[in-house]
Formats: sequence, C-alpha cells, structure tokens
Amino acid sequence: MTLSLYDATIPSNIQILGAVAGLVDKAEAFAAERGIAPAELIDARLAPDMLPFGYQVKASVEHAVGAIAGVQAGSYSPNLDPWPTDFAGLRAKVRDGIAALKALDPAEVNALADRDTEFRFGETALPFGGANFLLSFSQPNFYFHASIAYAILRMKGVEIGKRDFMGMPRVKR
Repeated sequence: MTLSLYDATIPSNIQILGAVAGLVDKAEAFAAERGIAPAELIDARLAPDMLPFGYQVKASVEHAVGAIAGVQAGSYSPNLDPWPTDFAGLRAKVRDGIAALKALDPAEVNALADRDTEFRFGETALPFGGANFLLSFSQPNFYFHASIAYAILRMKGVEIGKRDFMGMPRVKR
C-alpha cells in the first residue's frame, strides 16, 4: 500500500480534531457541573510561560487547516489572531476546521508534496518542500497543541483519559 500525503495527514487531523471537540465539550460540562467560570478552564495553563487551553485548541486547528493553506500559498506564518474566549467559539473553531479538512480534495493535497513552502515568523524564514513542512513541522505542532489541551484539562481535574485524546480510530470495516 502506498501512503499518500493526504493519507498521512488529513484523516488523522480529522480524527484528533474530533477528539479536541470532545475535550471542549467535556471542559464545558465540567465547568457547569462544578459551577466554575468557563474562563478558569479556557485560560488555564500548564506553566506560566505556556499559552492557555483556548490557544491550544486554536493552534490545533491552525496546524491542521492553516498549514495546508500555507503550503497552497507557498508561505506559512503563525496566525496571531486571538483565540475564542468561550466554549461556543472554541467548538465553532474546531467544527469549521473539521469541515475544511473534509472538503479537501485528496489529489490537491497530494499535489502539494513538492510545493516550495516557507515558514516565516518575525526574522525567521525556513525553506521547506510541502510534504516536509506538513510532516516534519506542522504535524508535530498539531499533536503538541492537541496534547497540551488534553493535559491542561487533566491538570484541572476534568475526568478524561487516553481515549478522549485519541478520538475515534479508523478501524477496518
């Protein structure tokens, strides 16, 4: 079986974003059950120098959807727009991201493999081919931010487990 760029990225991104959507739902339910302000979870951080749960959710979507758009454009810079500050906004961000990924044409994604792509942030500029950007830069960032979102909720006492991080595996049918 040949594994295409689409196969190596998009289905797993959809799977994990589905799990991130579940994390948002569980965070909202936890806040409601405990009578705590949503901001206590949305603004929670693992460490003072790390960004909060809301950012981690936004960054997960950004490294799944925004990275594809960056390769299509030939340049990717981190989206510095503010993240949603309520559960409805976070849920919409993830839902829209999943919809955007599902709308991608596999052939169009596969055609990005050799596309010159530059990562730009401030004075930093790193040259990549499309496949290497998606697989060696964006994909690790995607999993990092999704796992940090999960870890923040665990730290705050939300009852979640590994299955909540993994989402629905794509089993043989």
